[in-house]
Amino acid sequence: MYVTIVLKLVIGLASLVIVTRLLGKKQMSQVTPFDFVYALILGGTVEETIYHQDHTIPQMLFSIAAWGALIYTVEKITMKFDKLRAPLKGTSQILIKGGKVNLRELERASLELEQLRGMLRQKNIFSLKEVNYVFLETSGEISVLRYPDLDEPEEPSILLVNEGRVHEDNLREVGKDKEWLTQSIDRDGIKLKDIYYAEWSEPTGFYIKTYDHCL
Repeated sequence: MYVTIVLKLVIGLASLVIVTRLLGKKQMSQVTPFDFVYALILGGTVEETIYHQDHTIPQMLFSIAAWGALIYTVEKITMKFDKLRAPLKGTSQILIKGGKVNLRELERASLELEQLRGMLRQKNIFSLKEVNYVFLETSGEISVLRYPDLDEPEEPSILLVNEGRVHEDNLREVGKDKEWLTQSIDRDGIKLKDIYYAEWSEPTGFYIKTYDHCL
């Protein structure tokens, strides 16, 4: 029994390596949801065979070969036919275009504005005013095109209005209140109800985008 399990492990590992190499090399950042699903099922197939005595090694090899052949076929088809590539592999989305947040694409990606800001911070970008374009790639990573020759802010900005809602916690964090916020933006002739997001930092002040300046 134990010898059989070890044998299945060795053969299963070798088979997975061979199939993965045949399907092509990819970095983790390039893995799409489709790639993740086929790898998950491929691993599950080997796991089921290892821990069930009624599943033989030939059955395991046949399952791996059949699944690998299916995925290989799908990969080749998507490379040949562009219309099938988007449904199966996905396409990149433009979340910010020309400095304007694309609300529809942000919603389609099931992302909140603060989540997007968090992804930008991982790219060492601490304010939306630095961003010209943001692409959400099929891997879930973002690619960013910054405005040229823009000086780095001296400190990270604080999001005071988030998707049209005043962020009370962040206001308290900077020692301000809603009345201060309303008065400050009124001086610039902007109404609170028109704001999609508003960032603020001590050195640079406000950076505001109204719904009119979103896509």
